[in-house]
Amino acid sequence: MSTFDVFETASGGRIKAWVKGVPVEESARKQLENVAGLPFVHSHLAVMPDVHFGRGATVGSVIPTRGAIIPAAVGVDIGCGMMAIETSLTADQLPDSLSTLRSEIERKVPVGNGRGGEFGTIPDSSASTWRNSDLQARLDVIRDKHCKVPAHKVNSQLGTLGGGNHFIEVCLDERDHVWVMLHSGSRGTGNQIGQYFIELARKALEKRVLGYHVPDVDLAFFVEGEPLFDDYIEAVGWAQDYARANREVMMERTMQAMRTCLPKFKLGKLAVNCHHNYVEKEHHFGADVWVTRKGAVRAGAGDLGIIPGSMGAKSFIVRGKGNADAFCSCSHGAGRAMSRSEAKRTFSLKDHRDATEGVECRKDEGVIDETPKAYKDIDAVMAAQFDLVEVMHTLKQVVCVKG
Repeated sequence: MSTFDVFETASGGRIKAWVKGVPVEESARKQLENVAGLPFVHSHLAVMPDVHFGRGATVGSVIPTRGAIIPAAVGVDIGCGMMAIETSLTADQLPDSLSTLRSEIERKVPVGNGRGGEFGTIPDSSASTWRNSDLQARLDVIRDKHCKVPAHKVNSQLGTLGGGNHFIEVCLDERDHVWVMLHSGSRGTGNQIGQYFIELARKALEKRVLGYHVPDVDLAFFVEGEPLFDDYIEAVGWAQDYARANREVMMERTMQAMRTCLPKFKLGKLAVNCHHNYVEKEHHFGADVWVTRKGAVRAGAGDLGIIPGSMGAKSFIVRGKGNADAFCSCSHGAGRAMSRSEAKRTFSLKDHRDATEGVECRKDEGVIDETPKAYKDIDAVMAAQFDLVEVMHTLKQVVCVKG
């Protein structure tokens, strides 16, 4: 019995989708057909069970391309991803009230779309990450080529959470061991880099000869060999590295908050730091291709990954099985079941409070769009991809900090 569904599109494209038991809205299906039919898609389009409508291409897509890259498929939250670290703490070492811990994390890690707060004053290696890296020098090169790409508070936003679905959580695993898990990306500068190159791709598409039609302007692309292709690879690589560094700084700051509020502890052996919005060159089905994971995690044989649920549901530390049909990938989360505006219309504050009972988190109207029922059932999502990953640990949050 096949573990995925195979679809042939009218334009000759091929789709392999791990969506058994998971709903997929019609608008997302149309986007999948649009992308699969592009002439430079290699072999097929792989669809993860958290798939939902996105910009140009669905979130939850793995798009292998030969000789071209679609900037809007990579998106504007370039390098967005997850980090998790196991600690030596256990549930019985946590205080009865976790409100102080949540407040201390929010003090150490600025949330929303603000600046870096204590950047440069924290007495550890976090503050020196920017100064001791090559991030500034690489960004300067990018800006020399494209003066409109700004350094949008780039150093002061290092170690900040951002808004939307970004979060920091303190979790318990199936053994009652304490973990810290967080989700963020390349912040304002990555966003502006993404927007800038998406617009350049549109302009480049308009100038090309006939035969380069795309069904959606947000599927505009760069062709390998063009100067803009190389410039985009350079810029997106920078943003991905910045995003990874951002998560590392946030994790250090979160650990400082925990050391302030909790008993002494050590870090465990298991730590994961993985992107789920990015592009990378890989070898699949006999060819070197550019793999864009738009809301998907690399899950090669032995690769560690993180699949979070919503702010009231469990999450998973997983190990990849290296499934070739999925281009060695898995889902990046539960996936939205509805838009943010629909969630705000559908759910009440009481609904949200009931869904997050037992979790120290925001329970105000500002996070209704992130309420658990706005997301797909994480158990169904995991069941649909049992051949992509094996579960190593199951986590349930006790603290959730939202942007």
